[in-house]
Amino acid sequence: MCNIMAENTGNKLKILIADDEPIMRMDLRELLMEAGYDVVGDVADGFDAVEACKKNRPDLVFLDIRMPYLDGLSAAKIIFEEDLADAIILLTAYADIEFINQKKECGVCGYLVKPVDEKSLVPSIELAVSRSRDLRKLKKEIAKAQERLESRTVVEKAKGLIMLREGKSEQEAYEYLRNISQVKHLSMKRVAEMIMVRSD
Repeated sequence: MCNIMAENTGNKLKILIADDEPIMRMDLRELLMEAGYDVVGDVADGFDAVEACKKNRPDLVFLDIRMPYLDGLSAAKIIFEEDLADAIILLTAYADIEFINQKKECGVCGYLVKPVDEKSLVPSIELAVSRSRDLRKLKKEIAKAQERLESRTVVEKAKGLIMLREGKSEQEAYEYLRNISQVKHLSMKRVAEMIMVRSD
């Protein structure tokens, strides 16, 4: 029996299991529940895994690589692209280089070779979820930086048009945009975009 407890038992991670072997699903469910996780479901194929993720929005999903109808890699790709789970761990009996390379393109955070070693279960889960959260945070920061850059570019263009059209200095053009932004309760970027449209 597994006597390793999950660190995050106060706020249980929701986990979904997808494996076509009933005994594997039952054993994994038992190990996960004993470790303090909330198992929100177990399914037997990739299609059901995708639908169960849509319904339950798990923190982590275990996907067997070899499942009928839709294999684990294909299901992982859909779950990752549609943002249906925070982290994905593949279950496999086929730990070869080709497999490891494939998983990098599917948003998979890790894999476990069956039969699952209960001692490595909790560390694998915690590492996968931590990696996934770090990656999501980084993506958000990149998106914000891109948005700021895009915003600055639009404002600069609009400022240039105002300077050209109305003979204002750079500072005066900036103040003009800022005043409209404050009066109309719109972002500087939105004001700049509207001014650019008006000038076309």
